[in-house]
Amino acid sequence: MELRPKKVSESHTTMTQMVMPNDANPMGNLMGGNLLCWMDIASAICAGKHCEAHVVTASVDHVSFEKPIRMGEIVTLEASVTRAFRTSVEVIVEVFAANIKGHEPRRCNHAYYTFVAIDDDKGNPIPAPAVLPLNEIEQQRFDSATRRREMRLILSGRMKPENASSIRALFEDLIN
Repeated sequence: MELRPKKVSESHTTMTQMVMPNDANPMGNLMGGNLLCWMDIASAICAGKHCEAHVVTASVDHVSFEKPIRMGEIVTLEASVTRAFRTSVEVIVEVFAANIKGHEPRRCNHAYYTFVAIDDDKGNPIPAPAVLPLNEIEQQRFDSATRRREMRLILSGRMKPENASSIRALFEDLIN
């Protein structure tokens, strides 16, 4: 069965939460673990829609906690697939916060999640559909996904740095 490439917009996912007292630390800020959970859920929904299958989280990287999110604020998570590889997809999730009136919006966090598509029977990996980037931002994310993937593989010990072609090319560009 041939998989149809998909536009980023076909699986784009928006999730909204309100920071309640049980979500906050004693300082009144959203706890990082709760935010990571919400980010994982939004990203998994996005990856699942793209793959039209169940997905499992394979890695989380470049988690950036840029600005605190206060109790009572509204959190909007935007998840988009950046690229698909053989059985995995990379998803960027961006986190925005605003007050209850929607005023004072700001980007607070972001991260890259990688998911593996699995079959319904035994949980074995299955092929993931390709991504069709249609605008400049989607294309930039698509192009840089190979470098991020190679870095993940190097850091996990599954690839030797000398075998990372996109990273080697990046260093060659810097040197020349």
